Amino acid sequence: MPVQMKKADIEEFFRRLCQALPEPKTELEYRNTYTLLVAVVLSAQATDVGVNKATKALFKTVDTPQKMVKLGEAGLTQHIKTIGLYRNKAKNVIALSRLLIEKHGGEVPRDREALQELPGVGRKTANVVLNVAFGEPTIAVDTHIFRVSNRTGLAPGKDVVEVEKKLEKVVPAKYRQHAHHWLILHGRYVCKARKPDCPACPVSDLCRFKAKTVVT
Repeated sequence: MPVQMKKADIEEFFRRLCQALPEPKTELEYRNTYTLLVAVVLSAQATDVGVNKATKALFKTVDTPQKMVKLGEAGLTQHIKTIGLYRNKAKNVIALSRLLIEKHGGEVPRDREALQELPGVGRKTANVVLNVAFGEPTIAVDTHIFRVSNRTGLAPGKDVVEVEKKLEKVVPAKYRQHAHHWLILHGRYVCKARKPDCPACPVSDLCRFKAKTVVT
């Protein structure tokens, strides 16, 4: 595990990512807070591109819990069958839609515990919704963020919760709102799993990763 990055280097790390992309956005496509929640639930163990293809037609007509419940599990399955684990996800989406109607008046709650009570919604999904929909400075640690945090020395940790807690401590307050997306996008397009593109990395000199790739 790399040595923890120094405070000054962390500040510079995020300054550069911010400079390169001042207003990062999620790559999931959605129409409102409810469809964002559904999209994030569907994105577990699936790509954003795959989810967007599956939900493009769906979200044009189904954009509320009430409409989703009316569509039903079988109808939803037809829309999302190209996504991994689609049968279980369809069950969860219908179930969470019913719960939103029964307990929250059809609205997505701005509360982590309430979100995590919904079927198919774990800590990561709740953090994404709180960050993207409600502007909370939460950090949802997915495989990309976990890898980048450990590889660079930004916030080394043995599991996603430990990494999340460390990031909450070390990310400067002024960068916390967008840290989640900067790290995901950096991991997705630059600090890739199999072969990180270190020569093109804007923070390579700050990174504690010893086995950096070189131009060949």
